Amino acid sequence: MTDRRTPTWAEDSELRGGEYERPYAYEQGNQQGYGQGQQQSSYGHGNQQQPYDQGGQQPYQGNQQPYGQGNQQPYAQAGQQPYGQGNQQPYGQGNQQSYPQAQQRQVANESLRQYVQSAPPPVYPTYPMYDEDAAGGRQLTETGTWRFNGRTSEYLDQVTFQIYAPFDPYARYTAVEPEPEAQAQPEKPGYTLPAVPESSWSVDTRRSKLLGRGVLLFILLVQAGLSLRLKGTAFQDEALYVASGHYELANLLHGTKLPVDFAAYFSGHPKLYPVLAAIVDSRFGLTGVRLVSLLFMLGSTGLLYSLTRRLFNLRAALGAAALFSVIQSTSVLGNFATYDAAAVFLLALSAWAVVRTDRMSAFAVLLAAPPAALAFGVKYASGLYLPTLVLLAVITAHRHRGIRALGRGVVLGTGVVALLGVGYYFSGPLGGISSTTTDRAKGQDTAATMLQHSAEWGGLVFLAALGGSIAYVIRGRMGEMPWIGAATPGRWRRALLGLLLTGTALLAPAYQIHLQTEISLYKHVGFGLLFAAPMAGLGMARLVGPHFRHPQLGILLYVLVLVFGMVQAQRAYSFPDSTEMIAYMRKVVDKKGEYLAEEQEVPGYYLRDKTDWRQWQNSYFMDYRGKKDKKQYSGPEAFRQAVREGHFEAIVMHGGVSPDTYKAVKEGLKGNSHYRLAAVFPFTTSSGEHAYRIWVKR
Repeated sequence: MTDRRTPTWAEDSELRGGEYERPYAYEQGNQQGYGQGQQQSSYGHGNQQQPYDQGGQQPYQGNQQPYGQGNQQPYAQAGQQPYGQGNQQPYGQGNQQSYPQAQQRQVANESLRQYVQSAPPPVYPTYPMYDEDAAGGRQLTETGTWRFNGRTSEYLDQVTFQIYAPFDPYARYTAVEPEPEAQAQPEKPGYTLPAVPESSWSVDTRRSKLLGRGVLLFILLVQAGLSLRLKGTAFQDEALYVASGHYELANLLHGTKLPVDFAAYFSGHPKLYPVLAAIVDSRFGLTGVRLVSLLFMLGSTGLLYSLTRRLFNLRAALGAAALFSVIQSTSVLGNFATYDAAAVFLLALSAWAVVRTDRMSAFAVLLAAPPAALAFGVKYASGLYLPTLVLLAVITAHRHRGIRALGRGVVLGTGVVALLGVGYYFSGPLGGISSTTTDRAKGQDTAATMLQHSAEWGGLVFLAALGGSIAYVIRGRMGEMPWIGAATPGRWRRALLGLLLTGTALLAPAYQIHLQTEISLYKHVGFGLLFAAPMAGLGMARLVGPHFRHPQLGILLYVLVLVFGMVQAQRAYSFPDSTEMIAYMRKVVDKKGEYLAEEQEVPGYYLRDKTDWRQWQNSYFMDYRGKKDKKQYSGPEAFRQAVREGHFEAIVMHGGVSPDTYKAVKEGLKGNSHYRLAAVFPFTTSSGEHAYRIWVKR
């Protein structure tokens, strides 16, 4: 037995004794014999065997007997030894008759097995005939299939498969599917709907921005309505600043001497807002000046909305704008011709510039320096909030710059100080800074009273800001869109931002508690709430919850702030109606006399065309030298003595502003033959019924 590999064309049934027991192609007609004629004596002996189709090889003859029967001829003649040398009997010879049928079958299968393993390649008598040496002959591939003349047993067309299938047991037909026909391209539509991104109010999209601006417009309309509903004649401060502006403007344009040094007791530079107010008043009157203040406050709300959206998101921005727009200080200052509205706007503009340039170069923050310095010039009390702007510049940039954000704060602080130094150099001494701000005279108001009033005017917004700060420290986002993986600022940064903005609301009450005076506190509270409003808006958004889970809570907060703001604004805007008093005094005054008036700024403003500013004596303080005794008097005694001696041509008092002076004047009028009570004009304020009383010299 040799090591020759079993050919693949031999079926397993032939090797294992299956049903097919006879030799390959044994029963086919006139099949040729394997080794007759000139074939060598045995496979592998002697000279190389002749080709199978040459020589004198004879085909098997007609009535060939099957294996195992009769005197079967051996496979090789002409002296060739039978297969299996030695004394081995030829196939089918000997005492074959005695074997049982099963044993005969076993012997036949064994003989076939030996033959298959040692037999040369078969000669195929039928088509196709081929040359083994041509095109590589028959080869076994690595995959176990046969290669015929360079062709494997896998056929790609059915005709070839039908030809070779009878001779290749492993042949298989692989149908090649036709290539799909190219489909016609669909026509491009004229318009394609844009994809709608998954988003929420926590992320600024084009749709949310448009919706937010629409809501902001509604908020501004409500704010304007709340301010414009407040009506009245000129308040004392309004009359003072507008009238002084006319004198300052005349000094600038014509060099006219100022009646008094307004810079000595003004709480803002007299050549800034008063001059602007005078220009507007010359064309549009007091109503026009008040409309300018309304524009300043509306601009402040818009800037607040923008910077809050930059810090947090759209929903917090709308909440901040909504709450700030309805507090009493916003409503009052929106129809109040003083420099407070301009100062609030400039602070808001500076804060917006600080937040807007947080990712730019460190020197870009200098854009916030001019409005900050100008805010201090317009109203000196604005300087209380300049440190907040510097710290805000550091905290907002820390997320992007790290420790280098400190340089941004230094740049802003240096820029503001430099501008203030230049302004002070050119403006000269400003005594009003010390007399009205840094070294103001202390009053008699208690801390408990001022804390109570501060809580009434801004307590709800402050609580919302405090809640928003705590919620912001605990969680940077509400989690409306968990698929957004944007990093949120660190907890310490969030805590510092909330502490800075919310704590700024306490600066004005704390400072005025230190001064023990409540003068203008109702206006100054609004300055601090401007900075606390972003955190209040965030607190309102957290109160509503993700996906507007509890909108009724946000509505409740807004309505409460709105109602309190409306009531408080109406109470604060309750001024004496001076219409009838001014109309009567216009008939009395001239350019020669001297007049005593409680809140002398009001007649001094309305009657500036008929009188000079120095003709009007206020009711706060007075120094008087007696005509008869030549004695020097001051305070209430000075007013009493001046009235007794008939010093004033007319006296206008109502007793609501200077009760001590009013009492001294009434004492001087008792039994006084110099004056007569000429007119009484009643008016109503939030404090009750009052009346202007006018005494005219006989």
